[in-house]
Amino acid sequence: MKGHLISIGFGNVVASEKIVAIIAPGSSPVRRLKDEARQKGKLVDATQGRRTRSLIVMDSDHVVLSAIGVETITQRLEKADGALSEK
Repeated sequence: MKGHLISIGFGNVVASEKIVAIIAPGSSPVRRLKDEARQKGKLVDATQGRRTRSLIVMDSDHVVLSAIGVETITQRLEKADGALSEK
């Protein structure tokens, strides 16, 4: 099944079928996850200098920072999944 590209803000997109988790920033474990991804060279900052509102964990162990909130990205994913199931 082919997935969709999901907008994560400012013209940036991720492949929906590659997303493992979408999490809110702020807690110590999430900050640690972000720091580890940075050290490994697997951190992608798609915030365009804005405040980070969500972290998207990909199946390749990349962590994508987004200025779009968790709820908004989740709604976009659900909309894309609905479009896939209608085909």
